Amino acid sequence: MNAHSRTKDRNAGRTAAAVTAAAAALSLGMGCLIGSPAVAATTDALNVDLSQSTGTFRGGSSGALYGISDDGAPTQAVLDGARVTNVSQKPPGGTQHPNGDALDVEKSFFASGSKDLYVYTQDEYPDWAYNGGSRPGDANNDGVWDYLPILQAAVEKVATQSAHPENYKFIPFNEPDAGNWYPNWSTQKTQFLADWSAAYDTIQGVYAAHGLGHAKIGGPGDASWHADRSTDLLTYAKAHNQLPDVFIWHELGTGNLGTFRGHVAQYRQILQNLGIADIPVNITEYGMLRDMGVPGQLVQWMSMFEDAKVDAQTAYWNYAGNLNDNSSRNNGANGGWWMFKWYGDLAGAQTVKVTPPQLNVADTLQGIGAVDVAKKKATVLLGGGANDVALNVAGINTATFGTTVNVVVRQDRLTGAEGASLQPPVVLSTTATVMGGKVSVTIPNKDRYSAYQVEVTPTLMASQPAAADRINTTEAENTTLTGATVAAQDPSREWFTMASNGQDVGSFNTAGSAATWNVTVPRTGPYRLSVLAGANQKPGQHALFIDGAYSQLIKYSADLSWTYRGTTDVTVNLTAGTHALSVRASKDGTTVLPGADITLDRFDLYDITNGEQSTYPAIDARLAGGAAISTTGAASLNGSASATFYAATAETGYYDISTKFQTTGSSTPTLKVNGRSVQLPGATQAGAWNTTARVFLPQGVNELTVTAPNGADISAITTARGAAQKASDTDGTNVYRAEAESLPRAGTARTNTAAAGSNGSADASGTVKDVGYIGNGAGNTLSIPRPTGFGAGEYQLVLGVANADKSAAINYNPQVISRFLDISESGAATTRATFRHNYAWNSFWDKTVPLSLTTASGTLVMGNATAYGPDIDMVTLAKFVSGAPTITPGS
Repeated sequence: MNAHSRTKDRNAGRTAAAVTAAAAALSLGMGCLIGSPAVAATTDALNVDLSQSTGTFRGGSSGALYGISDDGAPTQAVLDGARVTNVSQKPPGGTQHPNGDALDVEKSFFASGSKDLYVYTQDEYPDWAYNGGSRPGDANNDGVWDYLPILQAAVEKVATQSAHPENYKFIPFNEPDAGNWYPNWSTQKTQFLADWSAAYDTIQGVYAAHGLGHAKIGGPGDASWHADRSTDLLTYAKAHNQLPDVFIWHELGTGNLGTFRGHVAQYRQILQNLGIADIPVNITEYGMLRDMGVPGQLVQWMSMFEDAKVDAQTAYWNYAGNLNDNSSRNNGANGGWWMFKWYGDLAGAQTVKVTPPQLNVADTLQGIGAVDVAKKKATVLLGGGANDVALNVAGINTATFGTTVNVVVRQDRLTGAEGASLQPPVVLSTTATVMGGKVSVTIPNKDRYSAYQVEVTPTLMASQPAAADRINTTEAENTTLTGATVAAQDPSREWFTMASNGQDVGSFNTAGSAATWNVTVPRTGPYRLSVLAGANQKPGQHALFIDGAYSQLIKYSADLSWTYRGTTDVTVNLTAGTHALSVRASKDGTTVLPGADITLDRFDLYDITNGEQSTYPAIDARLAGGAAISTTGAASLNGSASATFYAATAETGYYDISTKFQTTGSSTPTLKVNGRSVQLPGATQAGAWNTTARVFLPQGVNELTVTAPNGADISAITTARGAAQKASDTDGTNVYRAEAESLPRAGTARTNTAAAGSNGSADASGTVKDVGYIGNGAGNTLSIPRPTGFGAGEYQLVLGVANADKSAAINYNPQVISRFLDISESGAATTRATFRHNYAWNSFWDKTVPLSLTTASGTLVMGNATAYGPDIDMVTLAKFVSGAPTITPGS
C-alpha cells in the first residue's frame, strides 16, 4: 500500500510507433506449438534435482493484501482454489477503505482452511499517508497519544467479535519508514521504539483481559528492507521481551527480484548475531501492478519466496475483492488465479533444488520444483523467460517413478485481470525414458508472460494428450489494421498492466477502424471467438464481419481502464476452410458504434463443433481424509476421504459432470458442487463406471468434491457442454427467464433505460432496460413470482447486475463498494448475496446465487432494508440439477 502516484491516462499507456511483431498466429497441436512463430535465438536451461530436497513446501507466497473485500467477494470456490494462505485486511470499522473489514471477511477466509489473518491497524485512519498519531504537546491534543485508544478499540473488536481471534496477527505500524510517522531513523528511532512498546503492550493487554493468551504481532512493517532499523528493533524488542511473532517488510519494485535473497540472508544473520531464535517472515506487500495477473511474472516472485521459505502477500494496487487482480469478475479464474492454484497444489510435497540460467536477475526464467512421493508425482512450475526451455530433471528415483515416465506440460497465459481463463491447455505430452536418473524435455516458449506446469508421473498412470481446441491465436497488432494505433506496453513501466505479446491496439474510434485477420478451421460448425480487450469504465460494441459480411455485435462489459483487460466471447458459425474475420468500430461504415474506443489485445478461436469438454485427472485433485493416489493415478477413497477438483467453465448454464471410477463391489460415490450435494446413482457390482449429472454451473471456477463411503477409485472428473446441455438452458421446465422490468416492483424500485453501448439484454429496438433503486428501505423490492413447476428444491438464481458504486478517492486505490441483496422466499428463509463493483451502471455481469427453496410457491423478494442493491437487468431461475443422474459402465 505504498502511496506512489500513477496515471491512468490511456495516452500514457500507448505510443504512436508500432513494434515489430515477434510471432504470427499460433495454433496448438499434438504436443508442440505449431504455426509460424519466430525462432527463439537461444534455449534457456532449467535444471531440477529431485534428490536434493530444500524442505517441506511452505505455500506462503499465495497471500494477498486486501485480497478479500466482503464475504462472497471473491467467491468461496475462487478463494479455496487459489489456496490463499494469508491475507491482511483493515481493522473492524476502519475508514482507510470502504471494504475489506477483517470481521466481514473472516468467515470465507477461515472456511477455505486458511489461518493467518493479519490486520493493518493503522488503516483505521481515513487518509494516506496516515494523519493520526497526535501526541501530548501537539496542538489540540488532550494529553494522550491518540493512536493507542484507536489500536485498543480495533483489537477489542477482534477479541470479542471474531470466531477465531487466535488466528489473527496485528500489524501496528505500516510503512513507518516511508512517511508514516517515523521516516527519519536518525532522529525518530527512540520514539519508534518507545511506541513499539506502547503498541505491543496495548495489544497484549486486550487479549489478556479476555483470557485469550498471547496476541500475535507483526512488525516493523517497513516499505523496504533496512538492516539498521531491523537490527535496532530486534535488539530493543529482545531486551524488553517484546519480539514480533512475525517479521514484516515489503518488497515492491521489480529490482527486488534481484535483491530479496540478500535481504533475507541479512535478516537471518542479524537474528543469529543477536542470539534470537528464528522469527518467520511475511513480506506483506510484493510486486508491482505489472506483475498482477501475469503468470510468468508471478512465478518469479513465488519461486524466490518459496526458496526462502517465507510468507508473502501480493500488493494492493487497485481494489479489494479480486486477490489483487488475480481473479476475474464475479467468480472467474484469470491467468494469475491458475498460478496461485498450481502453487497451492504443491501442498504436502517436498521442494527440491532448482537452478535457473540466472539467479537473482529480474525477468528471467525461474522455477519451483517439488516431489510428492505419496502421489508419485514431480512438479515444476516455471516461467519468466522468452526462449524455449530445456528442462533437465535429475534425481528421479526409479523405485517411485519407474524407468519410463509421462511428462505433461500445461501453459498458463496472460488473460487480463477481468479475462476468463479456462483449464490451462496441455501443450506438450510425451513419454520419456529415465537414463541415469534423468530426463530432459524442451518446452516451446515464445511468451515471457506465460508460466508452465510440468508434471512427471509413472507411465502406469493415464496421461492427457495435447489440446487441439484452440485452433488460432492472433495478436491484435498482427492483424491488418486501419484507423488504429499499435502501442508497446513495456514491462519496465511498473505502474501499468501488461499486454499479450507486449503490444496492443488502441485509438479504435473512427468509422474506418478495423482489425482483420484470416483463420483456417478444420470443420463446419460453431466456434468460440474470445477477444482480449480493455473498455475504459464503460461498456462498448464492435461489429464482427465474416468474409466481408456483417455477422453480429460484440458487446464488451466495462473494465477499469483501457489497459485493464478482460475477455468477451461470441459464437460464430463457420464452414470448413479459410475465412477473414474483421472486428470493426462501425456496423455500416459511417456511424461509430457506442463505446467502440476499446483497446484490442488478442483474438483466440476455439473449436466447439463437438461442444466443450474438460477433463480433470485425479492426480491433480486435492486429497483429504486419508485419500491416496493409486498406482494407476486414481484417487482411492473410502469413508470420509475426499478428492476435490476445480473446474473452470466458459459460460453460465448446464454442464454434464461425469465422474469416472472403479469399484471392487457395490458403491455409491457422492458429489458436492460448490458445497451442494448432487445425488448420484450407485454401482451395484464391481467394475468400471461413469456417473453423469446435468448441473447448472456459474461461469468461472467450480469446486467439485467427490467421496465414496463404501470405497471407490476415482480416476477423473469431466465437464461437458454442447448442444444438448444448451437445449436444457432453454427448456421451460428447467429454467425461467424474465427481464427485470417485467417483474413486480415495490416502493422506489424503478425501471431505468441503460446508456447506449450497454452489454445488457436488449429489446427489439435495441434498448436495454433494468431495474434500479432496489433497497435502502424494507419496502423497495423486486419480486419473482414462482412459475408453475418450480416448487421446493435446489435452484440457481442468476442475476445480470450492474454496480458502479464508489466512495470518494483518498489515494490511488479505486475505492469501490460492493452492494448486497437479501433474497427472501415468502414464508421461508432469506439468502444474502454479494455483488462486487463492475465499473459502470450500464455494464452487466451475471452473478449466480444458490438457493434452497422450501415452499411450494413462495415468491422470491429481492431487497435490502439498509442500503441500495445493484441494478438488475435479466433474471434467471434454474433448477440446480436437470433430470436424474445416470450411471453407465466405463472403461
